[in-house]
Amino acid sequence: MSSLLVIGGDKLGTIPVRLKDLGFQEIVHIDGRKVKMIKKEIPENVDLILILTDFINHNLAKKIKDKAAKKSVPICYAKRSWCAIYQSLSNCEHACAHCPMLKNS
Repeated sequence: MSSLLVIGGDKLGTIPVRLKDLGFQEIVHIDGRKVKMIKKEIPENVDLILILTDFINHNLAKKIKDKAAKKSVPICYAKRSWCAIYQSLSNCEHACAHCPMLKNS
């Protein structure tokens, strides 16, 4: 797993550092606050999408889900806390298959 798209949350704080510690090499963040974010496309190099559910609306989540399905990109959902993110990634079979740090946990 090399690239992760995080959608939601204005500021991620130390979350990107912790995600890199898990083995994600590139982390792209879209805050999802603006209405125009619905029109944004998923970058080509993204291997997994993490949606922070407490910071985006239902319409954006649905649009991202549809776009991800067309590109066959797996999605994990979590609240914006490190515990919730780690648990979501640990339970996501697509992340665990590629992430050595999560396999050993």
